[in-house]
Amino acid sequence: MKVPPFRNERVRYSFSVRFLGIDYGHRRIGLALSDPSGVLARPWKTIARHGTRADVASALAAEVAGLAAEDEGLAGVVLGHPRTLGGGATDQTAAVIGLAEALRPRIGVPLVLQDERLSSREAESLLARRIRHWRDRKPLLDAASAAVILQDYLDGRAGPSHDAGDAAEDLSS
Repeated sequence: MKVPPFRNERVRYSFSVRFLGIDYGHRRIGLALSDPSGVLARPWKTIARHGTRADVASALAAEVAGLAAEDEGLAGVVLGHPRTLGGGATDQTAAVIGLAEALRPRIGVPLVLQDERLSSREAESLLARRIRHWRDRKPLLDAASAAVILQDYLDGRAGPSHDAGDAAEDLSS
């Protein structure tokens, strides 16, 4: 029996578990992506925050549309939800909720709010292990924070006893 020659073809799956993580800041917005398996988050890029909430939502919706159009697709968006250590609202909480409400109708994937307590501190600590000087770390901090937020979400959805209401709030309804 003759064996056909091996062809190096990409396997395309009919589903995607890739997620976009967003750290919405006063001046910059950090973005992170998960791998196609939805297990690992990595910093992707930082974009400047300009204009009104609607302008920001439009810019983020364009990023989501671009990612969704790629071969790996996009299963959802995870937006950092700022809270105090005690669980209360911060000065940025209302802005994030407003952004979520403006972004939700513009994207075709679920949007989840993920608790982001101490994410910037953790990202700073992770970057400090690799990059010695603060001025070299600063441009990477927002995307690294988005990766920490996204990784927390991914880790939470992997556990069998995870209660999504504890750490993340689904805004898809």
